[in-house]
Amino acid sequence: MSIAYEPRAELLAPAQIDSRLAEASIVYVPLGALEFHGPHLPIGLDGLTAHAVCVEAARRSGGIVLPTVYQGTGGEHPHYPWTIMMPSGEEVAKNLKVTVDRLAALGVETTVILSGHFADEQRSMLSDLSQQWQQQGSSAMRLVATTLADREAPPIAPDHAGVFETLLLAAAHPELVHLDKLPALAALPSVDPAGDPFGSHRHDPAHPLWGVFGPDPRRADLGEAIPLLASTAQWIAGVATAE
Repeated sequence: MSIAYEPRAELLAPAQIDSRLAEASIVYVPLGALEFHGPHLPIGLDGLTAHAVCVEAARRSGGIVLPTVYQGTGGEHPHYPWTIMMPSGEEVAKNLKVTVDRLAALGVETTVILSGHFADEQRSMLSDLSQQWQQQGSSAMRLVATTLADREAPPIAPDHAGVFETLLLAAAHPELVHLDKLPALAALPSVDPAGDPFGSHRHDPAHPLWGVFGPDPRRADLGEAIPLLASTAQWIAGVATAE
């Protein structure tokens, strides 16, 4: 596939979708929460990154990408500004199950749900959905439900609004990354007890990286953004095409 290959289902006519699925019967479903990611990133980051990875994966594997489902559950940010979470995974799973059932009825061979939100509750919900699909055994469609944090040995460790998520979004939507909205590094370096960038101290609004959990994004090498997106897309394309 080439970069000119258009996998976004919302932009395709039915005949175009049928043509793509005849060559590779794979449907990617991006999933992400609406969640605070610091002042330098948009609240839709989780869905934006999942969608970007799915589009690049489809250009490698074939198939199509459905529009992003903006729903999530769990995590440590439910009371942060403009975070909108489902109270449990049940609500999200019900919506996903409707989509998955319909794709199976349409004859899709493989569906990959990829979540950019990877709180423990979200991961558990996806694992349960996948297990239930396998156990019901009523469809030949293969279902994979995973998150961006489930890749083994990634080149950059997943985080929340830190280097990983900042770079992944910068590769797809550089215009949405505003590192200048964070305090100047020289004036307000991140002070992390025991050097832990994931500690509860990051919940303190007075901390220069309030709500950011992971390595300081102000130290990110933006030159690593596109390679990170490419390798992540290659990984999920491999998941989609695995026997």
